[in-house]
Amino acid sequence: MRDEELPPDAEARGLAMLAETGEQIVTGVAREVPGWVQAQIARILDAWGRAGAAERAEALHAAQSAGGAAAHRIGEALRALLVTDPADQRSTPLEIVRTVYREPTEVLVAAGVPPVVRDPFDERTQPDDRYDLAPRTLGDLGDAELAPLHLAWGVAKAMVLRARIRDGQMGHSGWPDL
Repeated sequence: MRDEELPPDAEARGLAMLAETGEQIVTGVAREVPGWVQAQIARILDAWGRAGAAERAEALHAAQSAGGAAAHRIGEALRALLVTDPADQRSTPLEIVRTVYREPTEVLVAAGVPPVVRDPFDERTQPDDRYDLAPRTLGDLGDAELAPLHLAWGVAKAMVLRARIRDGQMGHSGWPDL
């Protein structure tokens, strides 16, 4: 669809879709992250297989707090992104959610778990993700319905920006004309 083929109310429709998908992403992430963090810590501990019963119990107990902390931190960052005008947003919900590795990493480091062998690309793009935990999609958090929400969010953002370009509110570069 060319910009001139966008409906006249494309910006308003896109903004409404951004708000709706954004809220669904925030809600889904808040629901899924605590359990995801706990599951990842348990998975890595199981794969390592060297934690004693006391160390494992301590790490799994810490996983509960870590899951809540991650959900809170990521939720705040998502809300900050979603109240930012689409033209000023410099990240996506997935980029924010991919930082969810931080809290389980702290727990695993404290438990003495060594880093895993990772793909060289992942090492370059996520150097602090020692355990290869960063999700590839929002759906990787445990709710497959989150993945298409991220796509819908991106489509909505594109609709808003394209409508603004069409209406002369922004240059074709995506930046406001000065």
